[in-house]
Amino acid sequence: MSLQESLNRFKKQQEKCQSILTDTVSRPSSSRPPPSAHPHRAAPSSASSAPVAPVRFSSDTERLQHINAIRKSPAGAQIKRVIDLLLDRRQAFTPEQINEACYVDVLANKTVFDSLKNNHKVNYDGYRFSYKSKHNLKNKSELLDFVRKFPEGIAVVDLKDSYPSVMEDLQKLKAEGQIWLLSNLDSQEDTVYPNDPKVAIKVDDDLKQLFRGIELPRDMVDIEKELQKNGMKPATNTAKRKAMAQVHGIVSKPKPKKKREISKRTKLTNAHLPELFQNLDVPDM
Repeated sequence: MSLQESLNRFKKQQEKCQSILTDTVSRPSSSRPPPSAHPHRAAPSSASSAPVAPVRFSSDTERLQHINAIRKSPAGAQIKRVIDLLLDRRQAFTPEQINEACYVDVLANKTVFDSLKNNHKVNYDGYRFSYKSKHNLKNKSELLDFVRKFPEGIAVVDLKDSYPSVMEDLQKLKAEGQIWLLSNLDSQEDTVYPNDPKVAIKVDDDLKQLFRGIELPRDMVDIEKELQKNGMKPATNTAKRKAMAQVHGIVSKPKPKKKREISKRTKLTNAHLPELFQNLDVPDM
């Protein structure tokens, strides 16, 4: 028995029960004659005195009620239900298969059918519906080739719906050194960058020494100012934090430095330089 036939049968059972209850309530008790009013009347036949057989509901009454509630829900809720099905299964469904899988009767609801057919996340070939991701990628190899086309980076959110295991493949490519996954402090979203071994850069020792020889300001306020001068946005705002602390009367107390003591478990790596330990309390070994 198909789903639609089961639902129709369930509705008929409900209507029959409602009709029986209505007749029972509306039937006046005074209309029934007393047994001694007509002693000469023949006793009614056993067929007419037989009790009415109770109506048996289907064993899946709750399921049919659930289906009925879905089909009476707003069109937007039914559309979302179908799109979620297509995204989760990643296979093409006919309208009949959609009806069996998520109880949305696409053919019986023109609004739902037209909306799905014109939805940018749904592909309809005239017979079946399927999910349409932003980028048509199928596996890790295609994912890597696609990321390499964007040396300036591509947002992870644009790749999330490509195929079910895309997030796992991104982590694998990162572990293999094929890509970089960096977070954007402004949007709090990850960005994927290709790490092509063909463009490996060799840095001269002179440049390394020059870089390491640059002395950074010790105050974070000065560091933030230097970053702003070079067109970069600092991740912190120390000046604002200090101003707010002064307004609320919060005084930052420097943490006292703990005196380092040497115990028997301390490993002395510079024991050949005794002058380094002149001011330390060294216990007897």
